[in-house]
Amino acid sequence: MTYKDAGVDIDAADEANRLMKKEVQATYTEAVMSDLGSFGGLFRLDATGKKEPLLVASTDGVGTKLKLAYRTGLHDTVGRDLVNHCINDILVQGAMPLFFLDYIGTSKLRPHIIAAIVKGISEGCRQAGIPLLGGETAEMPGIYQREEYDLAGTIIGLVDRKDLLPRDTMEEGDLIIGLPSEGLHTNGHSLAQRIIFDTMGLAVEDAFPGTDRTVAEILMAPHRCYLSALKGIIRDSRVKGLAHITGGGLTDNIPRVLPAHLQAIIDRDAWMVPQLFTVLEKEGNIPQDDLYRTFNMGIGMVLIIAGSDNDDLLRALGKQGQDFHIIGRLQQGKRKVVYQRASTA
Repeated sequence: MTYKDAGVDIDAADEANRLMKKEVQATYTEAVMSDLGSFGGLFRLDATGKKEPLLVASTDGVGTKLKLAYRTGLHDTVGRDLVNHCINDILVQGAMPLFFLDYIGTSKLRPHIIAAIVKGISEGCRQAGIPLLGGETAEMPGIYQREEYDLAGTIIGLVDRKDLLPRDTMEEGDLIIGLPSEGLHTNGHSLAQRIIFDTMGLAVEDAFPGTDRTVAEILMAPHRCYLSALKGIIRDSRVKGLAHITGGGLTDNIPRVLPAHLQAIIDRDAWMVPQLFTVLEKEGNIPQDDLYRTFNMGIGMVLIIAGSDNDDLLRALGKQGQDFHIIGRLQQGKRKVVYQRASTA
C-alpha cells in the first residue's frame, strides 16, 4: 500500500502549495526573512521607539460559518473572516498586527478549495499590511467529513506597555461608542442557520426577508476589520478601552474590559438593529437576553472614550469613513451590561 491508498495525497498537497504560492508571497513585507516551504517563518522584529515592547498573540477559528462555505461553495471569504477576527482580537489590547499563521485541516485535500481559502486569508493580510508568514495544511482521512475542512489562525502583534488597553482611567460618565458590524460576523451561526434553514425552510439562493439580498449574501458577509478605522486614534489617552463583540455579544464582551466598580448602560434605541437580527428574533422566538448574548446586534466593536473633550476624537473617527453610534455610558455599579430604552431611561 502507498500513502495515497491510505487517503493522503502528497501530490495534491504539492499542487495546493503551487496554487497558493503567488497569493502568499504577495503578502510579504521587508520584515519577512523566509519563503514558503520553510519549516518555520522568519520575521525581523522592529521595536524602534517602544520602551517596553510586548508581543500579543491570539488564535481563533471561523466556527460554524464554515458550514455555509460548504453549502454555498464560497471558500475565499472565510479566509478573510479569520484574519479580520484575529486582528480585532489583538487590536482591543492596543496591539498592531505583525504577521499571521494559518491552519487548514481536511479529510480530502482538494487543491482548488485550499487555494481559494488561502486567497481569502492572503487578501485579509494584504488589506492589513501584514505577511502570511506560514501555516499548515493537513490531510487527515476520517477526522473530518469528506467534503469538509476546519480553519484556524494565529496572529502576533506588538504594543508598547504604556499603550496597552484597557486603561485604568475609566470613570463614570465615559462614553460607549459602537462601530457597526457587517451581519453575523463569525458568531451566532449555529442558531442563525438552524432558524433560517430548519425553521424558515429557506435555501442559500432564496431572498432574505425584507432585503434585496440572498440568504448566502447576508450570512456570508465578511467579518469587518476595524484596524484602519482605529489605528490613528488607538494610542490617544482618551481611548480607554475596546471590546470586540464576538461570542457572548454585547452582554459578555463589554464587561471583559471594565473595572469591577463600573457597569455599562446601553441604550437599545441608539442604533438601528439590522433586519437580519429582527427576522431571527421573530422567526426563532428568541428571548431578549439570549438575543443580545448570542448576536452582535449590528455592533461589531465598542470603544470606551472620555465623556468630555472628545469632539476631535470623534471627528477623527468619522474621517476614516467609519460610521459610529454613541450607544451608552459608564456608571457606578457591579461590572456588567444594563440595557435601557431612551424612553424609559
